[in-house]
Amino acid sequence: MLQIIYASAATRPFSKDDLRALLTVARRNNTALGVTGMLLHDAGSFLQVLEGPPDNVMSIFGRISKDARHGRVVTLLRTSVTQRTFPEWTMGFATVDRLVMKAIPGFLDFFGTDEGLRAAQGDKAKAILQAFRDGRWRTHVDS
Repeated sequence: MLQIIYASAATRPFSKDDLRALLTVARRNNTALGVTGMLLHDAGSFLQVLEGPPDNVMSIFGRISKDARHGRVVTLLRTSVTQRTFPEWTMGFATVDRLVMKAIPGFLDFFGTDEGLRAAQGDKAKAILQAFRDGRWRTHVDS
């Protein structure tokens, strides 16, 4: 099984509706391809974990890399794993706009608590997610 963790910056602001639509499509596509993971969003910055069959993960990552809605896609980790870090999540999601986004299925208060870190069961993934939560790799989109 392949796991890719990457960071990117939005090329334009994402509204709540934009994020909701992105998650809906990602969850549908990931379910069909047997891919799990999580997406973190903070003021125009994204960090995502994709894991599953190598060809399927690479296919999704290839589409993401070419998506004009974001740029500066940086692969932080690409590794083979024997066990999924996020086996139950077609696409777990967290953002700093916690009050509004709580209504989205799959919402996780990653930036407000350590619940998200406890949910991640891989040392490498935990280290990268902790660094993102603490501000590393994050960039901002001017409104």
